[in-house]
Amino acid sequence: MALDKRTRGVTSASRDTLIQILETLPDALYVIDSDARIVYANERAQVLAGSSREHIYGKVLWRHVPQLTSPALYQAVQKTMQTREPTEVAYISPATNLRLHASLSHTDEGLSIFIREDSDPQHLQDFYRQDEQIYRNLLEGFVGGVMILTPEGLILDINQRPLVDARIQREKVIGKPFADLPAWSYDPAVQQRLRAAIERAGKGENVQFEARIHPRDDLYLDILTTITPHYNGRQQVVYLICAGQDITEHKQIEKELRALVDDIPQFVWMAGPDGAITYNNQRLIDYLAMLHEQAEGNGWMVAVHPDDLPGVRKLWRSSVRKGVPYEVEHRLRDGASGAYRWFLVRGVPQRDARGTIRSWIGSCTDIDEQKRIEEALRQSQEQANVLMSSSIIGINISEGEQIVSANDTFLRMTGYTRDDLRNGKINWMHMTPPEYVDRTRQAHRELDTQPAMTPYEKEYICKDGSHLPVIVGRVTLPCNPSQGIAFVLDNTARKELERRKDDFINMASHELGNPLTAVKMQLSLMRRQLTRQGLQVPVSAFSLMETQLNIISRLIDELLDVSRIQNGKLEYRREMVDIDELLHEIIDTLQQINPDHTIRVSGTATIRLMSDRDRLGQVFTNLISNAIKYSPNAETVEIDLDASSETITIRVHDHGLGIPREQCDKIFERFYRVSTLRQKSIPGLGMGLYIVAEIVKHYGGVISVDSEIGKGSTFTVTLPIKDASDSHC
Repeated sequence: MALDKRTRGVTSASRDTLIQILETLPDALYVIDSDARIVYANERAQVLAGSSREHIYGKVLWRHVPQLTSPALYQAVQKTMQTREPTEVAYISPATNLRLHASLSHTDEGLSIFIREDSDPQHLQDFYRQDEQIYRNLLEGFVGGVMILTPEGLILDINQRPLVDARIQREKVIGKPFADLPAWSYDPAVQQRLRAAIERAGKGENVQFEARIHPRDDLYLDILTTITPHYNGRQQVVYLICAGQDITEHKQIEKELRALVDDIPQFVWMAGPDGAITYNNQRLIDYLAMLHEQAEGNGWMVAVHPDDLPGVRKLWRSSVRKGVPYEVEHRLRDGASGAYRWFLVRGVPQRDARGTIRSWIGSCTDIDEQKRIEEALRQSQEQANVLMSSSIIGINISEGEQIVSANDTFLRMTGYTRDDLRNGKINWMHMTPPEYVDRTRQAHRELDTQPAMTPYEKEYICKDGSHLPVIVGRVTLPCNPSQGIAFVLDNTARKELERRKDDFINMASHELGNPLTAVKMQLSLMRRQLTRQGLQVPVSAFSLMETQLNIISRLIDELLDVSRIQNGKLEYRREMVDIDELLHEIIDTLQQINPDHTIRVSGTATIRLMSDRDRLGQVFTNLISNAIKYSPNAETVEIDLDASSETITIRVHDHGLGIPREQCDKIFERFYRVSTLRQKSIPGLGMGLYIVAEIVKHYGGVISVDSEIGKGSTFTVTLPIKDASDSHC
């Protein structure tokens, strides 16, 4: 061995130790003379060169180890030769495309060069042997801390770096347990890890781990520790080499990166080459409600939805085995609520210069809302298909006035065919009778300011010229505002039913009115005859009968009014009406009939309107009577009057049963009654408010209600003074 010539001044034991250290170093070591001829190469260096010692000894480095040759290394050798100062250089070998890192140190004979692939941890640098001083120089040449230990962990030798960090002298630690140094004993957990690592290495295992040590109270270091066992000829571990690489800066950068990753809204994870999870960012940990240790390995899979788990496992294993990107959608359980949300999970392999997978990095993106939208769209499409296939609702799509598409039901309703549709012969305006044109245009103008029109009644002129009563609604398409979808319901049956009902009401009202008039006349005649005969009949009996007859008479009048409204024949007189006088007259009458309630009036309306006194009386009587009738457990009904130069407002407020908010808009419809059980128990046919609303509407006024269940209702009537006076009574 060429190096033996330079070790004559070194004891046999130290020489053997040095040779074993050099031969087992994980880095390649070359020692060259001033002519760049190789005088020593350890085993790793031979492997890197692809040649034996005999082949490369005495040969010029640049010519016989092309795997290392590069301008950068050549310049570094020249610089170190000249300055005699240590140099480090990182470069990519042109021959192998490997990224290499070289550490160069000056020796008495020339240079020592440590070479390692840049992806591997750096352990040893600047090593050369001639005598005991060479051994010491090489030991001190390591960038990190290096200790030679007995298999039990006692310190045989140590370089200066850890001693300087700890501010302690070498003689204080030689022969002492390495794990008892202050740097390690500062944290019992870290100290125990070191003891366990030494024990494993003493049994022949190469051990590597990261730890945070405290050489002194004001200093901490993150180090990567490697413990390598060394054997004698009988394969017994005779000593351990422990090398520590300072990775404090690396860990700080990693900490900052992880803090950054923890703050991003996405979930981020990393896995080893075997697919076992090694890291999850804090947002993912918080979502899973796990400890980091629980989520590592395959622990995270307990949060995958059971229905998704088999597919997730299969795909992940396949990606890891084949080394291809991983992408899957699956549900993950929220550890706090137990609810599952959909995530898009992606993972990509991270490879080194040789193409070997070193790790996986991936993300989980919450797509739950997107999945819900997709499901809603799917259901919407299904519903649209069902709707278009409906045999009840006619549907058409139009551009302008031209109908460009329609379902079979619409074509059947109107008598048109698919050929008519394809030939552009269906136009909804041409199908509209003249009397419905204004109403139709008014409905379509709503679409200028809102996406849907209020459904309205009209008629279509069918292909055969017949008229079809329909109810039409229409919406515009957001993606194409020039197109709209119309929904058409055949209103024939309802119209026919309303006609029959109106005919019946009209007939019944007249048929009931005649005998009722006769009964009232007979009752009056009977009362006068009994009085002339001197017979004393209780007044209360006649009053009771007259009251009941008046109720029936009022119901018949309301039925007649409803029939007249439907036929557009409700009559109005023209006369000057004093609103204050009319209202107080009605209140006095109702107060006498309902002594259990107190009717309070505030405000005045000294206004005279040209209107129909009886019709306005119907409005006030109905509203006040209802307030009394629907507040059986309240004692007060409040009426408020307010007038301005343009309007007069009457508010009737009770503290009674109240009306559900969703029914407030319906109570002015014909025959509509509130559906609560308590409301239904109060007699009535649902005609009064319908008549009131029609009268108010006739005078250009507005009626509204504000109500809350259990707290009462307020009906507000606003009449325009000018319009009411000038209205066509």
